[in-house]
Amino acid sequence: MQLQQLAYFVAVAEVRHFTQAAELLRVAQPSLSKQIRALETELNAPLFSRARGNITLTPAGEALLPLAKRILADVDTARLEVQELTGLRRGRVRLGATPSLCAGLLADVLRRFHDAYPGIQLLVEEGGSRDLVKELTRGSLDLALVILPLHGDPPLDTAPILREYLVVASPVGGDEGDPRVAMPRRSYLRIEDLRNRPLVMFRSGYDLREATISACRAAGFEPRFAVEGGEMDAVLRFVEAGLGVAVVPSMVLAGRPGLRGTPLVLADEEARRGHHGPGLLRTIALAHRKDVDLTHAARAFQDLLMTFLLEAGAAQSLPAGVESLLHA
Repeated sequence: MQLQQLAYFVAVAEVRHFTQAAELLRVAQPSLSKQIRALETELNAPLFSRARGNITLTPAGEALLPLAKRILADVDTARLEVQELTGLRRGRVRLGATPSLCAGLLADVLRRFHDAYPGIQLLVEEGGSRDLVKELTRGSLDLALVILPLHGDPPLDTAPILREYLVVASPVGGDEGDPRVAMPRRSYLRIEDLRNRPLVMFRSGYDLREATISACRAAGFEPRFAVEGGEMDAVLRFVEAGLGVAVVPSMVLAGRPGLRGTPLVLADEEARRGHHGPGLLRTIALAHRKDVDLTHAARAFQDLLMTFLLEAGAAQSLPAGVESLLHA
């Protein structure tokens, strides 16, 4: 089995077309087809079904695809690591982060890293925590800022670094306007206050989606969606438009005067005592794969991020609604 064969297989699997895959790889289509057939012979199993011109993966192809992607990603990482060790002033960091962190914290960290290491390429993937965990496990990312606890016990090392508070986002003026999005004028809201109110809901893959739905069900009701399937920016815009309310991290409301954020608790008693219920906050961790050593570039980013958070926590300069869990 050759790396080239795996690369050809992944390309065909992604575009589902032999000619288009050959064009993307800049190789002759007969050569690509020959390598795919050789790989199938090596594995003693067909990888593609070619019925009536439609290219689909066979069960063997479905099983091989994530493994092939991971192998190719690891080889690419190894190549970069060797280049760094031989003294080349270049490298790459592939970082995944949730939208709230991209909007409220990460830009300052990336700027500081770029100033310190201008030759290192930064690739940032924004997405829901569960999606980022999958990409990290597949080898598509070096590091990711994800939400704890992780689901399904993936093979990752995690270091808790931040606590992020959640609020109910509602449109300013909603208390005088549409009663569907009008929220009680209190210093806090309970999960029960979301009963019978239309929610603007994130797409699958966002930990916030699962957390909100689970909290509503634990309170004895099924949440009602006005709109679902959005990314963070779309969700906030839909709330501004009065389509519904949403549970979001408090720091994403910075710079959005059309939105109000009201702290969320799970019970009145918790609010009276000043304690935070489990639905009020979430813990963010820096994660990487257990079975792969970080490259020099990724390790440098990890060190800089930790230093940044220690300094920002000590200076109390983190965005509103965010607390550092790191201590000197």
